[in-house]
Amino acid sequence: MNRLMKHREVWLALAILLVIVMVTLRFSRFSQPSNLLTIFNDTSILMMLALGQMAVILTRSIDLSMASNLALTGMVVAMINAAFPQVPIPLLMALSLVVGAGLGAFNGVLVWRLNIPPIVVTLGTLTIFRGLVFVISGGAWVNAAQMSPDFIGLQRVIFLGLPVLSWFAIVTAVLFYILMTRTPLGRSLYAIGVNPTASVYTGIDVGKTKFLAFTIAGAVAGLCGYLWISRYVIASVEVAGGYELTIIAACVIGGVSIAGGIGTVPGVLLGAIFLGVINNALPVINISPFWQMAISGSAILLAVVLNARGEASKGRIILKKAEAA
Repeated sequence: MNRLMKHREVWLALAILLVIVMVTLRFSRFSQPSNLLTIFNDTSILMMLALGQMAVILTRSIDLSMASNLALTGMVVAMINAAFPQVPIPLLMALSLVVGAGLGAFNGVLVWRLNIPPIVVTLGTLTIFRGLVFVISGGAWVNAAQMSPDFIGLQRVIFLGLPVLSWFAIVTAVLFYILMTRTPLGRSLYAIGVNPTASVYTGIDVGKTKFLAFTIAGAVAGLCGYLWISRYVIASVEVAGGYELTIIAACVIGGVSIAGGIGTVPGVLLGAIFLGVINNALPVINISPFWQMAISGSAILLAVVLNARGEASKGRIILKKAEAA
C-alpha cells in the first residue's frame, strides 16, 4: 500500500474522486454514470492533445502551436468538405493527420536544423498558423449548414456504449502507452529529457528525436482539428484560442516535468480528466467564470510545486546512494 501511495497517479485519481464526491453532495446527478461518461467524452480531445504535448515536453521542449495547428487543420478539412462534400470522411481524417504532421514537422526542422529554442519557434508558428487560418478562409466561418451530415455525424455514433470521440481518445492513449513503454523512440524521448549529453554517447540522435516528437504532436493536433470542428460544427480563426495553455496544464497536473524526462501516459490522462471534472463541476456549484480561471491556475501552480519537490527528493536520494557507494 505504501508503495502504491507513492505514485502521483494515485493521488491525482483520489483528488478527482474527492471533487466528484463533494459536488455530488450538492447535486446528486453529477456522479451518475451518464454524466461521468459525458465528462470523459468532453475531455477526449484534451487528452489526445496532452499526450502529443507530453512527447515534446519529455525532450525538454514545448509546443505552443498545437491549438493553432488544430485551428488551421480544422479549417482546411472543413473548407474541403464544404466545397467537395462527396470526399470520404476517412480521407479527410487522413488529410488532417498529414497536414498536422507537416505543421509539426516544420516546427521540428527549425528546432533540429537551425537549433532555435523550441519556445521561440512555436511562439512564432503559433501566430503564423493562426494567421493562415484567416488567410485561407478570408476571415469567413464554415458553419454547420455548409458541412455534410457525414462530416459532423461520425463522432456522434455510439459504439459499445461510448461515443466514437471517446474511442478516439482511448485508442490514442493505448498507442501512446505502447510508444512510450515498448519502443526505442519512447525510451529515447525519456533519455533526452534526463540527460541529452549522455544520450548522444548512447547513439541517440537528439535533434532527429526532437523532430519526431514535434511531428507526432502535430499529427495529433491535426486529427483533433477534424474532431474539434465536427464536434462544435464551426471553423473560424477563434477556434481553440488560448487552448495551448490548457494542454500544457493537463500535462503539468498529470506529473510531466517541464524540465523533461518525467511523465507517464496514465498521469497525463488523469491530468486532463481532472481539468475536465473541474470545468464541469464549478459551473454546477455557481462559481464565477473568473474564479474558475483562478482555481484552475492555482491547481497548475500546486502541480508545479509538487513536481519540483518530487524531482528534488529523487535528486537527494541519488546523491545519498552515490555517497554510500
